[in-house]
Amino acid sequence: MELENRIEAFVKLGKFLRQFEISDSNVKDTERVNAKYFKRFESAIREANLHNLWFIEKFVRQAVTGIGRSLKRSKLQKWLKQYPELKNMSKKSISAGVVMAGNIPLVGFHDFLSVLISGNKFTGKLSSKDNILLPLIADVLMEIYPPFQDSIQFTDQHISGYDVIIATGSGNTARYFDYYFGSCPNIIRKNRNSVAVLDGSETEQELQLLGDDIFRYFGLGCRNVSKLYIPDGYDFNLFFNAIEPFAFIIDHQKYANNYKYNRSILLMNQIIHEDNGFVLLKEDESIPSPVSILHYQYYNRKELLKPHFEENRDIIQCIVSGNPDFNAIPPGKAQNPEVWEYADNIDTIAFLLSGIRK
Repeated sequence: MELENRIEAFVKLGKFLRQFEISDSNVKDTERVNAKYFKRFESAIREANLHNLWFIEKFVRQAVTGIGRSLKRSKLQKWLKQYPELKNMSKKSISAGVVMAGNIPLVGFHDFLSVLISGNKFTGKLSSKDNILLPLIADVLMEIYPPFQDSIQFTDQHISGYDVIIATGSGNTARYFDYYFGSCPNIIRKNRNSVAVLDGSETEQELQLLGDDIFRYFGLGCRNVSKLYIPDGYDFNLFFNAIEPFAFIIDHQKYANNYKYNRSILLMNQIIHEDNGFVLLKEDESIPSPVSILHYQYYNRKELLKPHFEENRDIIQCIVSGNPDFNAIPPGKAQNPEVWEYADNIDTIAFLLSGIRK
């Protein structure tokens, strides 16, 4: 399979996925991209919530269409231009076993993309919490480009016959992965969280965009902001006003249960906190925070945050800030990574290419 053919296949997949931003019954089936699969995928978006109550339709659509927007030709070409050897590869390929997490919808898609677009074979073990959408996406992709049929398989058993392993899970499962896959070339990812640095000059729009970084997927993803760094004397009023559009999350029973439980603990223990009715803000040095709680920490000098972030680089996925000093991404971008932004800053394509060279 030629690289340009693989790129074209994913470009067409992107066009298909971008159709699902909203459910529009007024569009005729004949006007759909890949109309054969459209209704099946619409049903799968709703079915995902039956298998995982955290996967509400709004968030699933955001995940699907976010992937679709990333699969544009210009973006794929810009990404893969970094790897000139992909164009000159022989027919040799490797088999990559990919163990996927299930914390947010389609969290393993980038690994799926990286393995296939680099000309390798993908064997995926899906989480039971997210096993509906990716196999259907694979069906669409194989319909678009039949040669992929020899390169894609899923299993619910232990993965075998792999040359390399990519595995994502919690801190506990990472220890299991280290034990089970340690002798094989691997990428093993564990829990991470993201943080945001505010200085008080943010506009209401910027803070609302930050709200998406915090609340999308109910805060369950590694790119969700779980902690704010704020200057002494920071006034939370503007922040609370800006994030009001995300109040809908308290209508979700599982989230509401977490919120009520955590609020009770804070009140019983007389821990000082802020409460706007759907999220609890608590001063805490820890970067990870429970569902419904957002940690914050004061700073005096912004430059002192750099060594702090360096010390915690193994547990921070990304930094959100309007300040470029922290190699940060702007508010509203945490949940919409580009294809060249790798989880844990580990270059998956380079890893796969090193396996091919061997």
